Amino acid sequence: MTTPVSRGETPVPPDRQPRLTVLSGPSGVGKSTVVAHLRRAHPEVWLSVSATTRRPRPGERHGVHYFFVDDEEFDKLVANGELLEWAEFAGNRYGTPRRAVLEKLAAGEPVLLEIDLQGARLVRSSMPEAQLVFLAPPSWEELVRRLTGRGTEAPEVIERRLTVARTELAAESEFDTTLVNTSVEDVAAELLALL
Repeated sequence: MTTPVSRGETPVPPDRQPRLTVLSGPSGVGKSTVVAHLRRAHPEVWLSVSATTRRPRPGERHGVHYFFVDDEEFDKLVANGELLEWAEFAGNRYGTPRRAVLEKLAAGEPVLLEIDLQGARLVRSSMPEAQLVFLAPPSWEELVRRLTGRGTEAPEVIERRLTVARTELAAESEFDTTLVNTSVEDVAAELLALL
């Protein structure tokens, strides 16, 4: 039996089918930095681009870092079942477009999602075969330093992120694997081995 495909793609035998890998962890732990390092060395690892209602930060580009959409557009994506998962975080919504993920997996390409805890839980419920990887900070103090050192967010936003981070850290046991981000190079190599 092979996995169904669309658009004339060659089917991938189930025993060679890559699993969806989900990277999650508290805000400020370095998920984006690890993923960027990994993809520079291994561009064949496909990273899903999330849709968000958040406004772009300096240097972020539509379709590259995120698909920046307004609330009405996001509502349509949710209503039409076009998101694999979605969550609200710090007053903004984020979601993973479903179709692109399924097409890449069907084509046998490794797929990586970088999402928050709520999103990881939703992926686990809709795709139990997904591999969930938790990225942990070396310590709570280091996480606080990283979040406050960004300089891109107001103090009240940072405080909300720290409150959420405590909850996220408590959920580590829900994940299949934990990687501690003491070195971007080392943790990127560990993540690649899991993919």
